[in-house]
Amino acid sequence: MQMCVSSCVAPIMYSVLLSVRAILPRHVRMASRWSKVEMGPADPILGLTVAFKNDTSPNKVNLGVGAYRDDNGKPFVLPCVREAEKRLLDADHEYAPIGGLPGFTKAAATLTFGDDRAPLREGRIATVQTLSGTGALRTGFDFIRRFFGAMPVYIPQPTWPNHKNIARDSQLGGVEEYRYFEKTTKGLDFAGLKSDLSAAPNGSMVLLHACAHNPTGVDPTQEQGVEISRL
Repeated sequence: MQMCVSSCVAPIMYSVLLSVRAILPRHVRMASRWSKVEMGPADPILGLTVAFKNDTSPNKVNLGVGAYRDDNGKPFVLPCVREAEKRLLDADHEYAPIGGLPGFTKAAATLTFGDDRAPLREGRIATVQTLSGTGALRTGFDFIRRFFGAMPVYIPQPTWPNHKNIARDSQLGGVEEYRYFEKTTKGLDFAGLKSDLSAAPNGSMVLLHACAHNPTGVDPTQEQGVEISRL
């Protein structure tokens, strides 16, 4: 009896589904499929560009995204970028290796660490080419979680807004913040930074901006950087 009921009901349900598909327009069916996807929050920094475009003042200046501008407010392309674009036209267009272009990754490592550093000379530094800085964060977070397990990650307050989202979605084991910017002095809250990172559990991950902290532009001095590395 059970087999009979199943074999009889299945064609009926299939017919009903076909009828629904025939009655409802495709865009309605697709909309219902995506109805549970919520709109993400607006980016507070990129939102400044929207406000700039909507501002009718003739004396407005766009201070949202850090980019070179000419006297007409248009993007100014540096001559070195123009030269790089020309070289790319004649570049090899074969697929790059999985880790990126070897020449690029080697040059990036040398620029970052210096060619006189023992870890670089001894081949103890691995460099991988990624899609943008945020792509590098996601790749790094996923790598650490896969091979070292979940751990809390500490990000500066403030930082670029999507850094927190990337860390959260990587399921690292929690996202915490450490003090970084001192509003009254418009400089580094070094005492707060050291206090927060010193209190972090052993094995925690810390996100540091190598230079040109985004969005404040405030960086530790070389002496402060050495002190941070010892925490």
